Amino acid sequence: MHVNIHGSKYKCCECGKCFRGKGNLTRHRRMHSGEKPFECSLCGKRFTEAGSLTVHSRIHSGDKPHKCHLCDKAFNQSVHLNRHMRIHTGDTPYKCSLCDKSFSTSTYLKEHGRRMHSNVRPHSCSYCGKQFATIGDAKCHVRVHTGAKPFSCRHCSECFGRLRQLKTHLLKTHDEGTWLTCHICQKKFSLKKTLIRHIQRHEV
Repeated sequence: MHVNIHGSKYKCCECGKCFRGKGNLTRHRRMHSGEKPFECSLCGKRFTEAGSLTVHSRIHSGDKPHKCHLCDKAFNQSVHLNRHMRIHTGDTPYKCSLCDKSFSTSTYLKEHGRRMHSNVRPHSCSYCGKQFATIGDAKCHVRVHTGAKPFSCRHCSECFGRLRQLKTHLLKTHDEGTWLTCHICQKKFSLKKTLIRHIQRHEV
């Protein structure tokens, strides 16, 4: 099966890539054809692979088979659990090539690059013209002008301008959510960013 990768037995006629077996080639060809034979019976969304449909169906069922053994969090995909575990370990495998910063996800690394090492600011405030590297930063800034607090607590009348403020409120005031625990000293935190900074202090 491995040798097939180097031969032409299961070769894509569109791009020339070779595969281990017929099934692998069939799935690959759907990338070129746009065929999505697997359809969700609940929402109609279609997928190229049966496995992708299985993962998607957990959105409707609420099934979260991948559980963290250090806290109460559970996830519908193993990749999300792996990313979550870095909160407990403090692992930051994504290193910035321009400074000594490192991050737990590639998304955070990309945002850091746009904010700190790029002069490109494509998102501007419609009120004052201030420019921002990410659309998320621009949206948060606009609330300074509008006073909007779109994140409301389901238990009381409190409202917040940022989602992380609501999550902290739910934990501290209503005991809703999951505290993040330092695996070294067991101290608890409401925000992932705060926990990571705390763990880094242990390593100094």
